[in-house]
Amino acid sequence: MPEITQRRKLDQPRLGRGRFEIDPDGFARISERIARFLGTGRFLAIQTVIVLVWIALNVVAVKWQWDPYPFILLNLAFSTQAAYAAPLILLAQNRQDDRDRVSLEEDRARAERTKADTEYLARELVALRLAVGEVVTREYLRSELEKLLDRLDEKPADRGRGRKIRISRPEGD
Repeated sequence: MPEITQRRKLDQPRLGRGRFEIDPDGFARISERIARFLGTGRFLAIQTVIVLVWIALNVVAVKWQWDPYPFILLNLAFSTQAAYAAPLILLAQNRQDDRDRVSLEEDRARAERTKADTEYLARELVALRLAVGEVVTREYLRSELEKLLDRLDEKPADRGRGRKIRISRPEGD
């Protein structure tokens, strides 16, 4: 009897293939570090010193000349550096753009929430002002009572035709 072999499911990847996988986020973090270093004065100073030593050794020390005058090996090194630096800088810039986009969206959402809160508080403040405006204050009530008492204290002839009511003013107020 032939052995029963398991059929491979074509819609699922095989396990344990030993593929070489790169973490995109980790690679991007490394590229950001490299790009950050390439843009520093320290890198430029180190590169300048290396180039000057390279040229000096190849021009002056005839015994150690590994790259004669046109400095083709030095140009090759610069070309290789530029070939790797440019994509790494672009990758770092893309990651920064993504972070800026997320930050901008968060800022926009926060601004919308703040605006909504401010509008709500403004409406509540207007409602409170209207409610307080309709409430009789102690000072207003006192002034109206004083006006009424002043009118009642007037002589009946001064008031014209009206009822004769006499209310005495309380003392001390």
